Amino acid sequence: MKNFADLTEREILAIAISAEEEDGRIYMSFAEDLAERYPDSAKLFEQMAEEEKGHRHMLLELYEERFGKNLPPIRRENVKGFMQRRPIWLTKNLSLDTIRKEVGTMEFEAERFYAKAAEQAKDVGVRRLLGDLALAEKGHEQVAAKLTDEILSPDVRHKEDETRRRVFVLQYVQPGLAGLMDGSVSTLAPLFAAAFATHQNFQTFLVGLAASIGAGISMGFAEALSDDGSLTGRGSPLLRGAVCGAMTTLGGLGHTMPYLVPDSWTNAFWIATAIACLVVFFELWAIAYIRARYMDTPFLQAVFQIVLGGIIVLGVGILIGAA
Repeated sequence: MKNFADLTEREILAIAISAEEEDGRIYMSFAEDLAERYPDSAKLFEQMAEEEKGHRHMLLELYEERFGKNLPPIRRENVKGFMQRRPIWLTKNLSLDTIRKEVGTMEFEAERFYAKAAEQAKDVGVRRLLGDLALAEKGHEQVAAKLTDEILSPDVRHKEDETRRRVFVLQYVQPGLAGLMDGSVSTLAPLFAAAFATHQNFQTFLVGLAASIGAGISMGFAEALSDDGSLTGRGSPLLRGAVCGAMTTLGGLGHTMPYLVPDSWTNAFWIATAIACLVVFFELWAIAYIRARYMDTPFLQAVFQIVLGGIIVLGVGILIGAA
């Protein structure tokens, strides 16, 4: 890799041309990614891509005038300490905040490069153009803010906030809630059946631990394989599977952990069971609240579905274990 100080004016212009071209493609990639979710914000990045195209044309004209049409094969990644960027634009369904932070970093690095290159250039014309581009990139954030104010009206911002909420629900809340419901409810029967069959806390804990982890693995694979997210907008299947599996395991472990109460304690079984029942009570009401809050389910309906269903499953487990 070359040091920045060792670059010639020809190489500096060549790097700037390729950088402007790549930045324009990145902005267009952001625009395409946002087109369906946030069409008005997509327009903002399309206009920024057009600005980068204009910068590239100015650089090309100066380069051809000074050095001809042949560009040396050098890019910014070939220079030490120069704009090593994460390929975040290759990721789909990025949030607006993430994209805007990335754009801010791009603009800052571009302005810093042009300012430093202008100081190093000896040709007056090259120095002037690089200085002008440094000022343009420095003001790019102000242009973006102005375009944001013009394009993203309060109504549009409200719509985009609603879209962001739907995406959050689809990608995180829905798989997480499905896992929490399954882990909290499905493990009740085997856990309390083992508890009332053995009256031994540690044996009950092992059953609950196995049921929780097993349910988590099963639900995680089921969620990940349900769809790839390309049509439903539900995001990465691996992420959804991890969220669902983790929440399933957590839901089962909540009422399993009380059975770590040592068997040597007086009335250890009933102490652990009382704590476990209290945990179950709060788990079921928490799930009902989440369903009402994020899934637009009427609260009483959510209570009927979750709390009543959980109590039935708990009762079945106790009856089987006590039989």
